[in-house]
This record gives sequence, structure tokens and C-alpha cells, in this order.
Amino acid sequence: MGTCGAFWGITGVLMLLGSAVYRLTPLALEAFSYDLLWYHWVSLSLSLFLMAYAEGYRGFQQRFSPRVAARARYLAEHPRALHILLGPLFCMGYFYATRRRKVTSFSVTAAIVLLILLVHFMPQPWRGIVDAGVVCGLIWGIVTVLFFGISAFTSEDFAFSPEVPGEEEVWG
Repeated sequence: MGTCGAFWGITGVLMLLGSAVYRLTPLALEAFSYDLLWYHWVSLSLSLFLMAYAEGYRGFQQRFSPRVAARARYLAEHPRALHILLGPLFCMGYFYATRRRKVTSFSVTAAIVLLILLVHFMPQPWRGIVDAGVVCGLIWGIVTVLFFGISAFTSEDFAFSPEVPGEEEVWG
């Protein structure tokens, strides 16, 4: 059951990220139906670069994706019914996590929701420019969740903390 829970956890996270890419891509592409001026192209380039770095590399590759994979591996090795049932939420660190992890997970989620609400009010092509960067970062995130998810179950020395209660002293 633990392996099924781990698979569900990672698959659920991938579905959540994929859903966001699916919903945002048409909005990003809509920006190209406008006559973009030089400053739009500069903004688009900056959005793509900054979101690839900040969201993709720093956010997903260095933090979120390894933790999701570590928590999925932990779930496979320590299955509990509720953790399996809520696998994606478990893997994202919303519960059965260190206090710091839960605070961070909920804070980041709140910040993302706030940014989504703010970007929603931006006119095109600016909204599409921002959304293009977000899509770039999310695709990076999908790739890294897949990479770390596979690594977590094929590597003996997967050295990322699942950040569960009582494990702090193990991972320091």
C-alpha cells in the first residue's frame, strides 16, 4: 500500500502542476495575438528568465521537488491510511511535517493564491507575459518532480529530508 500511496502522492502533485500549465498556457499564448512592442519582448524575456530561475531552479529543483520525492519515499516506507489517501497533500508537506515545513507550505500557498489574484487583474499582453514565465517555471517543476521522484526510488543514497516529525535530528 505504501508504494501505491507514494505513486498517488507524486502523480497528484504532477496532476496539480499539469493542470496549472494547461490552464495558463492559453492565457500566455493570447499575449501573442497583440502587437508586442520592444518593451513587451524585453519583459517577456525577463519573465521567462526570472521565473525559470526563481520558480523553476530555486523553487522546484532545489526545494520543492526533492522534498516531494523524499516524502513520497517516506510514505512508501511508512504507510498510514490517511497519509496514503491524502498522498499529494502529504507529499507537499501540508500535514505530518515539521512545524517549519507546515508553516512554509501554507505560507507559500497563500502567497501563490495572492499572486494569482493580482495577476488576474492585469490586462493583456502583460498577463500573458507573466503567465508565460509561470508556465516555464511550472514545466521545469514537472520535469524535476519526475526526476527526483524516480531518483528517490532508484537510488539507495537519496539524501533529502522528508521533514517529518522526529526526523529533524537525523537530517540536521
